[in-house]
Amino acid sequence: MNNDEKIQELLNFFKALADPNRLKIIGLLAQQDLSVEQMAEMLSVASSTVSHHLSRLSKAGLVSARAEGYYNIYQLNAKKLELLSKELLTPEQLPTFVSEIDMDAYDQKVVKNFTNPDGTLKIIPGQRKKLIAVLQYMLPEFESGKQYQEKEVNQILERFHEDYAQLRRDMIDTGLMKRENGIYWKVDHL
Repeated sequence: MNNDEKIQELLNFFKALADPNRLKIIGLLAQQDLSVEQMAEMLSVASSTVSHHLSRLSKAGLVSARAEGYYNIYQLNAKKLELLSKELLTPEQLPTFVSEIDMDAYDQKVVKNFTNPDGTLKIIPGQRKKLIAVLQYMLPEFESGKQYQEKEVNQILERFHEDYAQLRRDMIDTGLMKRENGIYWKVDHL
């Protein structure tokens, strides 16, 4: 099942449950199998209303019916309910729904707004989120695993803005770089 199909199935699941009466029907059927007439009486609504809601729940695969005499007896498809919630609502699965979305779009916009055509900074952002986006833009200038003297860090950052000391402090304060005994290095985030 591809992402679009998973999203559609999740939407159908939520739409099926997005009504107080449908949730009540699910609650009733979780306890016992019932006919339309029994549920209508219990919920104090018309049989046609219950039938409408059962149709929506059935399309989502959450309920099914079996014939018993003149009546259809409805039952909860607990396995489908459990399967949907396990498969589609896991912390591992939810991020896959946005896999085609450019998660860096905001940062790219910030960098574009704060840089000149030559790549230098117009100003150093004051807002932390924007500052981090700009600092991450400069971070590739530093090699992973390489140690730098303060003078080297200053030379690299000065290419972006004259206040390289502020940028250096910001790199440390945001955790993008570490400093110990005058030696700096880039922090590789996982």
